[in-house]
Amino acid sequence: MAERKGIFKEFRDFIARGNVIDLAVAVAIGAAFSKIVNSLVEGVLMPPIGLITGRIDFANHFIVLDYSKGVPKTLAEAKALSVPVITYGQFINDVIIFLIVAFVIFFIVKRVNRLWSGEPADAKEPTTKNCPFCVSAIPIKATRCPQCTSQLQPA
Repeated sequence: MAERKGIFKEFRDFIARGNVIDLAVAVAIGAAFSKIVNSLVEGVLMPPIGLITGRIDFANHFIVLDYSKGVPKTLAEAKALSVPVITYGQFINDVIIFLIVAFVIFFIVKRVNRLWSGEPADAKEPTTKNCPFCVSAIPIKATRCPQCTSQLQPA
């Protein structure tokens, strides 16, 4: 019985750690995000692609493996007849969904890493420098200070 209490205590400590809770939130958000991307691919992206490729509906493309129960015309009919099929069209849709999710996650991680590193979001090259003699701001390419006329080293 003492060992059981030890396991429950370890499990409670494991769950109470921040990383596990963060992971649970990430999974829940990821599942919701996946539904949105799936809707985007199937409802917005695939119809124009199908139109461009001659009204092809990728989700309804399959290869029949067993013709003993007949030749189904649609994937729904194949499932209703319990005909084994390879649904390569759905695989194409799933690959597109994966690429979109990976692309969005890439940009999110890139942005978060930039925020954590302290680097400004839009770091620009400096256009001015300070004169070492009079400390006034001058153009970065200046070779002579317009304020004190001191000769400067070229940039």
